[in-house]
Amino acid sequence: MKTRLTEILGLKYPVIQGGMAWVAESHLASAVSKAGGLGLIAAASAPAEWVREQIREVRKHTNCPFGVNIMMISPNADDVAKIVVEENVPVVTTGAGTPEKYMTMWKEAGIKVIPVVASVAMAKRMERCGADAIVAEGTEAGGHIGENTTMVLVPQIVDSVQIPVIAAGGIADGRGVAAAFMLGAEGVQMGTRFVATNEAEVHENYKQCIIRAKDIDSRVTGRATGHPVRALRNKMTTEYIRLEKEGASFEELEHLTLGSLRKAVVDGDVKEGSVMAGQIAGLIADIKPCKEAIESIVSQAEALLKGDQNHE
Repeated sequence: MKTRLTEILGLKYPVIQGGMAWVAESHLASAVSKAGGLGLIAAASAPAEWVREQIREVRKHTNCPFGVNIMMISPNADDVAKIVVEENVPVVTTGAGTPEKYMTMWKEAGIKVIPVVASVAMAKRMERCGADAIVAEGTEAGGHIGENTTMVLVPQIVDSVQIPVIAAGGIADGRGVAAAFMLGAEGVQMGTRFVATNEAEVHENYKQCIIRAKDIDSRVTGRATGHPVRALRNKMTTEYIRLEKEGASFEELEHLTLGSLRKAVVDGDVKEGSVMAGQIAGLIADIKPCKEAIESIVSQAEALLKGDQNHE
């Protein structure tokens, strides 16, 4: 599947692995990149030197293109922004804010910059400040989300910018990829599908939660605070939503979720932890190697786009 995105990034397939905090580290990123997609290291709020170590680990395993996802609200964002230049990282994706203050530095270093956005206005703004592509992420996605669904967001962003658009949120098989391409996307970003892979260094409990999930099993917490997050329902989400309805303070709600993602990903506490996953979790029924996941998804998408409705 050759698109402008594969040409810009030097990829075999127009598939990006989501920058999931505590999940997207060197093992997963290098596996996705070796398989022909774009693996990402999630800087999240990690110390900047940890990010540097992860970049160097990826390079030990592959010469293929990879990237770093930087959250603009991270207290370490300034330091990580410099490290990606020092380490010659080829691609940066950004979230939770605007990367405008780093754009000149990154562009001068030859870094391809791909912001994740949830609105047409932000997509236009990112194009104006020099973004190479845009990830249009719908509310179906896991983790921090916007309001618009992928199906309505992608075509509106495609119509509003000239740079390639990558669809994210609710994609885990070839049908989702084919649908995204029909909406005008030139690539896809997937998170939840890559959690359920052999190479994802997450607790088995977390993976099994995704495998067992049904279509109605995701919940959104944090709407009351203006920071909605999608995760699979458990004791923590039930308690959070109850407190939200009762008008609990921001501090009380924040205390409930402090360190909750680490609890799920590292410790395997899938009752009190935050099992972040997209609505598409109900479609994922197995754990497989990244290479197999990518190749089967791309093969199915290509067949569907050629009109082969019977391709499995």
